[in-house]
Amino acid sequence: MQTHVRCLVLFSMYRDSVWLMHLSYTLESMPGVQRVAVMMGTPHNKALLQDAGLLTAEGEAGGANDLLVCVQADTPAIAAEALQQATARMTPQQGAGATARTAAPRTLETALRRLPEANLACISVPGEYAVHEARKALQHGLHVFLFSAHVDLAAEIALKNLAAEQGLLVMGPDCGTAILHGIPLGFANQIPRGPVGLIAASGTGLQQVSCLLAGQGVGVSQAIGVGGRDVHERIGGHSMRAALRTLAQDADTRVLVLIAKPPAPRVAAQLTREAAQMGKPCVLAFVGEHALTAESAGVYPATTLEEAALLARALVHGTPAWSASVALPASLATEAQAASTALQPGQRLLHALYCGGTLAHEALGLLRRALGRVGSNLDDTLGAAPQPAHMVLDLGAEEFTQGRPHPMIDPSARRPYLLEAAANPAVAVVLVDVMLGWGAHPDPAGLLAAAWREAQAVASAAGRTLVGIAHVCGALDDPQDFAQQCQLLREHGLLLADSNAQAVRLASAVLGVHAPDSTAQGAGLESPAPGTAAFPQEPYPPVGLPSRLPELLRTGPRVVNLGLELFATQLAAHGTPVVHVDWRPPAGGDARLASLLARLQ
Repeated sequence: MQTHVRCLVLFSMYRDSVWLMHLSYTLESMPGVQRVAVMMGTPHNKALLQDAGLLTAEGEAGGANDLLVCVQADTPAIAAEALQQATARMTPQQGAGATARTAAPRTLETALRRLPEANLACISVPGEYAVHEARKALQHGLHVFLFSAHVDLAAEIALKNLAAEQGLLVMGPDCGTAILHGIPLGFANQIPRGPVGLIAASGTGLQQVSCLLAGQGVGVSQAIGVGGRDVHERIGGHSMRAALRTLAQDADTRVLVLIAKPPAPRVAAQLTREAAQMGKPCVLAFVGEHALTAESAGVYPATTLEEAALLARALVHGTPAWSASVALPASLATEAQAASTALQPGQRLLHALYCGGTLAHEALGLLRRALGRVGSNLDDTLGAAPQPAHMVLDLGAEEFTQGRPHPMIDPSARRPYLLEAAANPAVAVVLVDVMLGWGAHPDPAGLLAAAWREAQAVASAAGRTLVGIAHVCGALDDPQDFAQQCQLLREHGLLLADSNAQAVRLASAVLGVHAPDSTAQGAGLESPAPGTAAFPQEPYPPVGLPSRLPELLRTGPRVVNLGLELFATQLAAHGTPVVHVDWRPPAGGDARLASLLARLQ
């Protein structure tokens, strides 16, 4: 087949990654268009385009502040038509009522003149610019929800220290989820209000626990994300500890849950010590292969996110004594047996393809207990594992998200790995998560179902059956329609689990391996007596109560949004006061010059 590649450079043009993704989908749907890439003309992005065979001499002229639209099509005419469509969509005609007076503000300062009562900045600009915008927001007295990733550790420490001086809270960087006063930020689900307060250094961990609680009829008072690196030893759980002190004094919060991938041992000890001093029962869900918790009075360790939700529910209801066994239900055990009998003798491997980082961490720990050696990009063991090998892949890791949307926004990143698994004669089971909620893709099950049909066709052509196991992390009132998403996956032959941990148990059963049944002993049973826990780690200096945080939680967010317009749209849908900034990279996209200008300011 003949192909023709054309590139269009739109000079001094910036759009956020989600907008560009939708444009790519639109152009790729045109008859005769084979491939499309729409991205800023940074050196890194141009190298990617060159490797993909999509960069022409015209495209080489684009710079870091210019937008490149590259199209591969069957004919030159089709390529030209696609570029015309791109130009029309990138430069819409203004209506008669549009004036400079109603144009979106271009800076944080201008936005604050529109919304002087703002109390929160939601920042999702590229990481190299995020620190400057977050610092400005703090200096203007705003709490910060910092979705942006690729932020230096030293910069994160400096931002959190500045926030502490101002009585403010920094949630992030790389903070994907929060629910403040019932208002979802980032990738949050539609969760009812209730008595459980969640504090998470894990976006998908927060989503999993909040959705499991909602499924059990228990709501959430507040869900505060702090960013995955907050539990790094150098940061010391700074934002998590500040949020913990705040929710301990919140009258609407009766039970606390702390969620994280395994914190540094010193941080885990500090969080356990402080949780025991809050005067409210606290569940610790530090998930992963080497999760560490030190037990103390009033503190209830959970080995999985599923157990954390069960413990929190029991604590809310004051259950006098209970033991929650979460072994595989008989109905799923029967499905697992049927799926297992359809496999060929050589099919013995599992490939787990995750959008959610904490869910991937949890699965990795559980799978290694059940299956032994499992390679993963989470701990750089993919190359160390014998080939062929079991595999857990976190598609939301930084190496996959540089220059493209997170897979919760664009789950199509999973498709090539799914097809690769289908072509591997040793792979028996593919394990996936499907993330719903605000900010997530509007139909992730639809994308997965289409890719699953392709994968099944590949396996079937080779005389094999591939077993697909999915967990849909969502709530009944999510915009994607939880029930419909589940039904679509069932119709395409995937086995469904109620939680990530249950999905791992189901996958292990298909492979003929017994995964350890998680059993949580909790609420109302004798908790460890004070003083019986050993805290060998040196304590961190105290973290004060952020003086302005209670007001934010009591009255709700009023937001200035910089970055993904999607987040402003969802806030407006909830009736939240929000002003979206038409943000552009400063200094024409020259990061070095932008840094110099920031220092002058």
